[in-house]
Amino acid sequence: MKKIRGQLNAVESAIAADDDCSRVLHTLAACRGALNGLMVEILEGHIRFHVVDPDQRRESKRAQATAELIEVLRAYIR
Repeated sequence: MKKIRGQLNAVESAIAADDDCSRVLHTLAACRGALNGLMVEILEGHIRFHVVDPDQRRESKRAQATAELIEVLRAYIR
């Protein structure tokens, strides 16, 4: 969270200082990457702890589908 907070502060500072648009856009892209990484971690934790843990009963179709869902989320969001 500190990383994301720092990047958001950098965006705010760059805008307040009327920095070059390309610098602001690069900083925004870094923020987006950090937020996406955090989102994947939170979604994966939610799936594992509140929906189904794919590490238990790995042979079941539900566990396999859950593992596939987590992989798709990782690939799509990052």
